[in-house]
Amino acid sequence: MRQVYATILLVTLIIGCCFLETTTAGSEFCDSKCAVRCSKAGRQDRCLKYCGICCEKCDCVPSGTYGNKDECPCYRDMKNSKGGPKCP
Repeated sequence: MRQVYATILLVTLIIGCCFLETTTAGSEFCDSKCAVRCSKAGRQDRCLKYCGICCEKCDCVPSGTYGNKDECPCYRDMKNSKGGPKCP
């Protein structure tokens, strides 16, 4: 009986891990646009994370590494919990 529970637990963990990997993977469009946007960022991991979140919601990323946010109003207007800009 213990082997059955252990097997079920193991299968559940494996399936859960596979599901998490696929849901956190960004689209190729957002990944490539954010790679350009964050190429000169001091904290690339943080920049890529928030750029990816904003890109998935807005379906656009401003060109260049800084500024140009008028090209994408949704991206420009997203705010963090403190009222500052969310998107890099």
